[in-house]
Amino acid sequence: MDFISIKNNQCIKFAEIPILPYAEFYSLIDNKLTTASDAHCVAYYGVPAGNSVQLICCIADDATHLIDVASAVVEPTAVLESLTAKHLALQLFEREIHENFGIGFSGHPWLKPVRYPHNAADKSQSMTNYPFYQIDSEELHEVGVGPIHAGIIEPGHFRFICNGEQILHLEIQLGYQHRGVESLFLKKTKLLERATLAENIAGDTVIGHSTAFANAWESLCGFTPDRQLQIERAFALENERIAIHTGDLSGICTDIAYQLGNSVFGRLRTPVINYFQRWAGNRFAKGLIRPGKTNFQFTKELAQQWRDMISAYRPDFVEMANQTFDLPSVLSRLEQTGRVEPETARTIGMVGMAARASNVARDIRASHPWGYYTGIQYQPVTEPVGDVYCRARIRHDEILRSIDMMTEMIDSMDYKPQTATPLTKAAADSFVVSLVEGWRGEICHCAITDANGELKHYKIKDPSFHNWLGLALAVRNNEISDFPICNKSFDLSYSGHDL
Repeated sequence: MDFISIKNNQCIKFAEIPILPYAEFYSLIDNKLTTASDAHCVAYYGVPAGNSVQLICCIADDATHLIDVASAVVEPTAVLESLTAKHLALQLFEREIHENFGIGFSGHPWLKPVRYPHNAADKSQSMTNYPFYQIDSEELHEVGVGPIHAGIIEPGHFRFICNGEQILHLEIQLGYQHRGVESLFLKKTKLLERATLAENIAGDTVIGHSTAFANAWESLCGFTPDRQLQIERAFALENERIAIHTGDLSGICTDIAYQLGNSVFGRLRTPVINYFQRWAGNRFAKGLIRPGKTNFQFTKELAQQWRDMISAYRPDFVEMANQTFDLPSVLSRLEQTGRVEPETARTIGMVGMAARASNVARDIRASHPWGYYTGIQYQPVTEPVGDVYCRARIRHDEILRSIDMMTEMIDSMDYKPQTATPLTKAAADSFVVSLVEGWRGEICHCAITDANGELKHYKIKDPSFHNWLGLALAVRNNEISDFPICNKSFDLSYSGHDL
């Protein structure tokens, strides 16, 4: 048997997923990831199956625009051959499976906990006995940052091993606020409750995650959004991208003490997020995206307000960006700082903006398009070097690309009144994978229903899950004073990771 190949948001019967002996399952995944250069794992997780565990692996093939899915049923006491030994990008997936079910993986380089959920298989493992990597040396020293930070961000601990100012190793420990979001999708039976959960997975990615949930649920219900609804969702997604990218450019300028860039980019972010206030009643667009509808319909008046806003935004943004990227004192801090080589980025499975800054052209809008994106043949923006400069430059280029796309969207809308479609009954015994390119990168939601069409399992993956290791590797051989700017250039999510 082989994979079953499906499209993004394609609903299939769960029983159609091949169940293989683990040895065949291992060989199938190994061969796919070895031979298909455009393939990467978007989801690999376990689902309870009686007293056993059904492992489900989803490999996105960017060349074929398909998602290959296969599974294996194993016992919680099993010790399985680790795929991580050959494919480092799977290391965190296997660690999560081990933590959730107790399954062992022989050959895994370090099978440590990921999130410390209350229902972990081994409750003896806790934050207090986390096995940090250590080097016994009189010349080296450790620096600990967090988990409590001087701000409103969520907790996370960074343990540096340094030789003077030079970082030799960084280990990032998360999982302090495991919220049980995935299990809440099963406990909350009302569609509105689930939609509200989705938009609170990561506070800076309201549109990205709520769109992934809406797409998944609509697929399970056999509902196809009309063109107007597709455009409105893409429009909201790109506006979110512009807002966060602009704010991140402000933050990068802050971390190199470039006050003018910090002030101007910070000011420019405000009207973009305030536009969501006009459209949805709040600046992060909570309540906007709902299965079967846009909760606040887009109008010609809103279109004109966006044109007016962006007409004032764009020239100031271009002027500030040109000055920022031409300033020698800025370039001296950005260029060659926090590099992740393209081969490293591909090896560890980086996704989204950070991957594209390392010349890995991984973008769901191009490789597995949905809705509006299926008709535009989107071409990802990439940068060659993978340093902080490239991660800043990607933001600049994507903002301008998003503005052009959104202008085209407005021109192609028909502004017809919506007819809301109730979507309360999903297909029974079914499975769907929903991929969305959020501003940070690839979002993945996987849903499984039972014989009554109720959610039996819901799996969420924020792009940060792939990219935290990229940050840890980026700072090696940099000075510890460069960590803040490296960290901001990735701008990863604690809450999106600590589900």
